[in-house]
Amino acid sequence: MDRLVNTVRPYAWGSATAIPELLGTEPTGEPQAELWMGAHPGAPSRVDRGEGPVALSDVIAADPEGELGPDAVGHFGPRLPFLLKVLAAASPLSLQVHPDLAQAEAGFADEEARGVPVDAAHRNYKDANHKPELICALTPFDGLCGFRDADEAAGLLAALEVDSLKPYVDVLHAHPESHALREVLTAVLTADREAIADTVHQAAAAAERLGAQDGPHAPAYRAYASIARHYPGDPGVIAAILLNYVQLQPGEALYLGAGVPHAYLDGLGVEIMANSDNVLRCGLTPKHIDVPELLRIVRFESEAPGVLRPEADSSGEEVYTTPIDEFRLSRYVLAEGTGPRPLPSRTPQILLCASGTAVLRGTGGDGGDGAELRLAQGESAFVPAGEAVALSGPGTVFRATVAA
Repeated sequence: MDRLVNTVRPYAWGSATAIPELLGTEPTGEPQAELWMGAHPGAPSRVDRGEGPVALSDVIAADPEGELGPDAVGHFGPRLPFLLKVLAAASPLSLQVHPDLAQAEAGFADEEARGVPVDAAHRNYKDANHKPELICALTPFDGLCGFRDADEAAGLLAALEVDSLKPYVDVLHAHPESHALREVLTAVLTADREAIADTVHQAAAAAERLGAQDGPHAPAYRAYASIARHYPGDPGVIAAILLNYVQLQPGEALYLGAGVPHAYLDGLGVEIMANSDNVLRCGLTPKHIDVPELLRIVRFESEAPGVLRPEADSSGEEVYTTPIDEFRLSRYVLAEGTGPRPLPSRTPQILLCASGTAVLRGTGGDGGDGAELRLAQGESAFVPAGEAVALSGPGTVFRATVAA
């Protein structure tokens, strides 16, 4: 087992204090948005096995089966198939979707054939993989996830009492739902930016007013008004009103599959995803936007966001169940005096201590029996496949691995 030295990514939307508080470090005054744990080539974690720090990606590349196990290599290839993050949002992330596997493979091949550099700012497909993801709240966490029911979206738009939004309201009431959502989102995102900016400003002012009143949608209106303050005049503000507003409490999670439009707004969470960089954006960002490609990928289906709560098994492991194999996230809440919990060892795993203290003790042979690694809050470890360890606290520990 290896203690991980991880990289913090300083994206502009990040909190200046949340990740430093988790790690027990002094804030720098700059945003600290994401703490990456894993072997992604963009910012691989580092380990030290006695010869100085080495990228975890290089360690795995040198002995894939030894680090990942034959089952994981046979199923996913010779790389860690997931990336674990701590995400700290102080302002909205981009309104975005992720492609499915076939779309990613086709999009990557097309851009490769056209000679688009993989690091080009306007490139959509950085790899040939899909990017399903799961976000689990460590603090109250706000986000947008999936389309609202078309009639409900129409009601929210109508309540703003903005004349230029009335045609969208009529479409949402008059057409079959999938066609209505497609027509309205397309119209909003392809409208002349100067022409729609005034509509966005009027809608934002109305959302401020409605958010200050009592009513079932007041929290959502406050969120949309906040988005507009961060991105004044952005048509993504109107697009956001078509989406479900979700408030997660600590321990609750959202799973986001291919084609589901979403944006994270505020809060601290543990995020796990397939090892991919493929993101298609349509607003609320200074980054590259490709509206036609996003409209091709989006699933125009209304669906209530399924808030996940962990399900405990007999060992005390609390699992967040998802429909994909590349990752599996679970949690251990270890009280003072709780005996060591043996961890499954067939697959590679990353362990993150989210609060308190975590103690990992080797329980296998080959010199691993009795070896101990202590993790403070915010610290993490990589445990190769086949290495038997037991976990004790007191603390809360997230376990990231692949589906067995």
